[in-house]
Amino acid sequence: MKKFILSLVLCSAFSAGYFEPSYAGSIADFKLRIENAREEKQAVKEIKNLFDLQTDYTNKYDLKKLSTLYSDNYVDNDGYVKKVYFKLIQETWDTYPDITYKTEIKNIKLKGDYAVVQTSETAVATDDEDSDLIAAKGELYSTATCVYHLKKTNEKWQITAEQVVEETSTLKYGDARFVEMELNAPSLIGAGEEYTAELKVDLPKDQIVIAAINKERIVQPVKKDPEVFKRLPEEQILERVFHANSDNINEYAVASVGITRSEKLNDDFVKVYMNGLAFIITRVNVVPKNNFVKIEESNVEKAK
Repeated sequence: MKKFILSLVLCSAFSAGYFEPSYAGSIADFKLRIENAREEKQAVKEIKNLFDLQTDYTNKYDLKKLSTLYSDNYVDNDGYVKKVYFKLIQETWDTYPDITYKTEIKNIKLKGDYAVVQTSETAVATDDEDSDLIAAKGELYSTATCVYHLKKTNEKWQITAEQVVEETSTLKYGDARFVEMELNAPSLIGAGEEYTAELKVDLPKDQIVIAAINKERIVQPVKKDPEVFKRLPEEQILERVFHANSDNINEYAVASVGITRSEKLNDDFVKVYMNGLAFIITRVNVVPKNNFVKIEESNVEKAK
């Protein structure tokens, strides 16, 4: 019995000298994990609330309140600072007074007082004014995938930067609203590199489609190149090859589409009129060329 008690005492001493600190450490780690999880949950809640407010303020066209969600040193991947960015927002609201926005958060990553938020966004609007080329109302539909960078300062999260990863906008008038069409271009391209913009149109029967494809650098004020319209080929695809600018400025590939219908008046005359018009814009992000990266030749290359 004494030997058993002695063994028990030694076991208790061993436990006190070895296991107890480990147990205490586990408790501390467990409490820390709980606290971190609680803080992370609260941060996610606050960030989701920020984007709820962003949607609310934009749909109420409240520029002043919307501005409070953005840091004064905000900048986006087009190089637009806060003042320029909010000027463009106001111009959009003036042009499309009924525009409505929807934002869906896809992912939130936290790192201390910093966060990265990926979203999927849509905007829908109507253009009450007739186009210069056709007496019909317009319908705007825009989609974008965005990445926001946030920072928490003085217990408040604010948007400090934004990267538009993908973006497509379509404005259709008249019969063009009922025609399927898409403009494909790379969402990312190296500065100065060649790329192809491809327009596909579901050609309506008994109608002629004319179209032009251009590119525009994302700058202010907008600079547009002259449009050269061509009749859409029978395969319903029109392509144009561009070289991305070497000024490290993001671009838009832009397609203008006109749908015309002909009406025979007599043996000598045919009336041709435009009954549909569309503009499609898709973003091409230009990656700056890094002139400070040097790659040494491998032994294999030297042998050649």
